[in-house]
Amino acid sequence: MARPDLDADTSAIWHLLLDNKIATESQLEEIYAEHERTGKAFTTVLFNYEIISEDDFLQLLADNLATEVVDLTTLDIPEELTEKLNASIARLYEIVPVREEDGVLCVAAKDPLNYRMIDELNYVLGQECRILVARAVDIDDALDKYYPQQMDSVRDILAELEATGFGVPAAVDEENEDDLEAMANDAPIVRFVQVVLYQAIKDQASDIHFEPFADEFRIRYRIDGALYEMAPPPKNLAIPVISRIKVLSNLNIAERRQPQDGRIELRIAGKPIDLRVSTLPTQYGESVVLRVLDRSVVSLDLHNLGMDERTMTAVREIIRRPNGIVIVTGPTGSGKTTTLYSCLRDINTIEEKLLTAEDPVEYDLEGIMQLGVRESIGMTFANALRAFLRQDPDRIMVGEIRDLDTAAMAIQASLTGHLVLSTLHTNDAPGAVTRLIDMGVEPFLISSTLCAVLAQRLIRRVCSSCRTEYVPEDSELKLLGLTREDVGDRRFFYGKGCSNCNNTGFKGRIGIFEFLRVTPEIEDMINQRLPTTQIRNKAIEQGMSSMRQSGVRAILDGITTPEEILKYT
Repeated sequence: MARPDLDADTSAIWHLLLDNKIATESQLEEIYAEHERTGKAFTTVLFNYEIISEDDFLQLLADNLATEVVDLTTLDIPEELTEKLNASIARLYEIVPVREEDGVLCVAAKDPLNYRMIDELNYVLGQECRILVARAVDIDDALDKYYPQQMDSVRDILAELEATGFGVPAAVDEENEDDLEAMANDAPIVRFVQVVLYQAIKDQASDIHFEPFADEFRIRYRIDGALYEMAPPPKNLAIPVISRIKVLSNLNIAERRQPQDGRIELRIAGKPIDLRVSTLPTQYGESVVLRVLDRSVVSLDLHNLGMDERTMTAVREIIRRPNGIVIVTGPTGSGKTTTLYSCLRDINTIEEKLLTAEDPVEYDLEGIMQLGVRESIGMTFANALRAFLRQDPDRIMVGEIRDLDTAAMAIQASLTGHLVLSTLHTNDAPGAVTRLIDMGVEPFLISSTLCAVLAQRLIRRVCSSCRTEYVPEDSELKLLGLTREDVGDRRFFYGKGCSNCNNTGFKGRIGIFEFLRVTPEIEDMINQRLPTTQIRNKAIEQGMSSMRQSGVRAILDGITTPEEILKYT
């Protein structure tokens, strides 16, 4: 097996362990594969494999760097020392000051092998620094103790940048990697990017968009499915800010013609945050989108998704079947993966072997074997499914059925006694049948393996802090297909807007669902290739609640507004 393409830190640890004969090449390759599969830190997997204890590893690092290991739990760091660093620098570099001797500031660093850090710290702090080694968890605790999160606002930093006239120096060569890196590591840019990321996490944004245009540089957050623009920074900050993000995500900052993908792992407000980074070359520079993966915001529990009791009972019964295919459908960003994860959590027991193929693995699920699809090396969904069938699984999750090859493997897995859960992009539940037929799957194979389809959308909840009741107009009821008699004495609600919801009137999201169970009658209709509308009408006749009906229930329960339901159904 060829050695994987390692980043600088992992490569240094790899050589350190090999040179000291602590691990073999094959052991390290196995650890790296597990690190890639789970997304856990390389050192975390190393300790889990019990190749070396954390204390022994820290001492090995210290010996190699000609420094020392320090136990932060025994220290009470004085205020005059903590004031040597401001909170944003301490948290950005994940360092804690320990002592000062002969004008040299000694700091415990979470990433002591980062060779660039010393040069950057000497420059940013204007003082010589020495790196010490300490346990990562102790550094996190010390940061929370001595540098609690109190960020400047984006407007404050923009005002500061404007006052200092910071921009792209005229002498900078935008094709030169060293020039770009120096600009990306400038203290004002470091602080600005840190504050933008912190504000996004604080507001529970799912995505952060950095968008350069001809005359402006726009930064937008997606919160509860809607995009909101923050105070626009000057256009000349586009290159340094985007270069800073590329440095954080270990991307090639000089490559601006090809799209790139990377990831950033941060600790914000005491919790680990994973950011997936995607760059796209555009007419006026690189557009960058960061997908925020924050487990504390997502609840992987069927009870919290918003299903009514009848739908949830039906879903829980279907996912416990020994074989068949269950499909969750909806557009991008409708919560399909969260629903699948919640289903897996519901059936995850010691008696069951569960395997997933995902692109990428978003959350680490305890007790479930998860595989990240990598099409560049031929590890497609279809090939992952082929390999899964030799792993004696009970239930399999495939991130998405994208083509006939994957659909055929899912059907084969189902016919050989496995339950397969997957997703499709269609507008409603009956549309999944048509989509599979369009891919080239024979109707008799669909009817014999497909158990159920769950279609879903995410709608915004009315903010509980500024929730206000009102009496709906007749025209509003007509659009929803309701009458005054249907509504009775129930009131409708909207959010007036308050500080809790950033004056949007909405806070959080919840799902609305359409659950189609494949009955013998619907099997016959699939075999006859009948239109989607006829399958839909038969499903409703047999008790299926449409997405619109699910939405109307949410309105009558005071959860959302008619505008939200009319927008998505």
